[in-house]
Amino acid sequence: MKIGILGGTFDPIHFGHLRATEEVRQLFGLKKVIIVPVNIPPHKTELKISPPEDRINMLKMAIEGNENFELSDIEIVRRGVSYTIDTVLEFEKMYKDIYYLIGIDAFHEIHTWHNYEQLFYHTNFIVMVRPSKRTFMGLNSFPEKVRENVAKIDENTFRHVSSKVIHVLMVTQLDISSSKIREYVKNGFSIRYLVPPSVERYIYQRRLYRD
Repeated sequence: MKIGILGGTFDPIHFGHLRATEEVRQLFGLKKVIIVPVNIPPHKTELKISPPEDRINMLKMAIEGNENFELSDIEIVRRGVSYTIDTVLEFEKMYKDIYYLIGIDAFHEIHTWHNYEQLFYHTNFIVMVRPSKRTFMGLNSFPEKVRENVAKIDENTFRHVSSKVIHVLMVTQLDISSSKIREYVKNGFSIRYLVPPSVERYIYQRRLYRD
């Protein structure tokens, strides 16, 4: 079974996340995509993020009725700083064909991740690139220590010595970011059509992002 994993703070989840994930799922024939909200982001330990229960509730609302998307609280339950390698290893016990969904900006920073080299031995990657950010530079986009173990198959496909494959996919651009949504709420601007209606209502009811 081919499954995707999408990690992030999702503070809040928005249509940009959902649309890109749906495109990846369909194009790669993934049985499902497991969405994993982070507990404490490794690179943003000082960042103020909404409580886990609020982010989980918004995710549940956003994917309600979509049997192809699944929520996992594995990193919340684990507590502490969330490391992707730990999450991938846990899912590897249940699924043998894993695809980790990652944006191009994050992929360019993957060399700063905890045990990043090991990730390429345990999961395939789908690197999502937006049309306005044609920043994928082929093998030069890979960290040096990984590059020497990667071979180019075609312009958008690369194979690691582990046999794991790195795919590059252009996804629909929706100029939406969680930080922009938080700023809009703080300043009293509408966030309608940026997030699902149920998530919008939840944000206002819980008075999130007001300070």
